[in-house]
Amino acid sequence: MSTPAPGPSVLFVCVHNAGRSQMAAAFLTHLAGDKVEVRSAGSAPADTVNPAVVEAMKEVGVDISAETPKVLTVEAVQASDVVITMGCGDTCPVFPGKRYLDWQLDDPAGQGVASVRPIRDEIERRIRGLLIELNG
Repeated sequence: MSTPAPGPSVLFVCVHNAGRSQMAAAFLTHLAGDKVEVRSAGSAPADTVNPAVVEAMKEVGVDISAETPKVLTVEAVQASDVVITMGCGDTCPVFPGKRYLDWQLDDPAGQGVASVRPIRDEIERRIRGLLIELNG
């Protein structure tokens, strides 16, 4: 029987759940461990995570090769304290008492690893800032 994480829960959303939201979720899981419950989803999930994103994350020691894009559900939003959309104009169901953030980030779709690296690094920077806020 699993118990819910004692800390906050965060949901990362982008259209395909194959790039930005996967990187953000992986960084938060990697850096926060079990202190934060982490979810990611997309309104129109892709079949697989972007291979360039998998490779870029592997370069910083985070393996997301086993991840699969997931569909965004109302339940996922309701179960999250913070909902972060990834600059893709995605619309989320809005519930009172939730914190919503929109991170404007370049889309890694169709990009090579060299183009994904600066997006990855910006996501990591924002995740580190988010962790400071969540722990504050």
